[in-house]
Amino acid sequence: QVQLVESGGGLVQAGGSLRLSCAASVGINSFNAMGWYRQAPGKQRELVARITSGGITDYADSVKGRFTISRDNAKNTVSLQMNSLKPEDTAVYYCDAFGRYDYWGQGTQVTVSS
Repeated sequence: QVQLVESGGGLVQAGGSLRLSCAASVGINSFNAMGWYRQAPGKQRELVARITSGGITDYADSVKGRFTISRDNAKNTVSLQMNSLKPEDTAVYYCDAFGRYDYWGQGTQVTVSS
């Protein structure tokens, strides 16, 4: 069984910061990549950031320069540092493990107020 548990979401004012964490029940090196998706009301789920097993990262244009994805293989965790948050960042954020099969967490709510 593979379980992903997100944490760190909450309510923050525009311009503030949050750090999301994803804890995996198995070694994250067993996956090709780890990433974060988000889904806002009325919008399609979108890929926010991804980091491969080799450490290569990519980001959605809307978050470049503001968000940073990182991984801690020893702790089997993936984090998303979110700075300079904007109201349009409001969404449920999901951790995803990419491999032969994809696994998703239950999500954590991020709300950015004006």
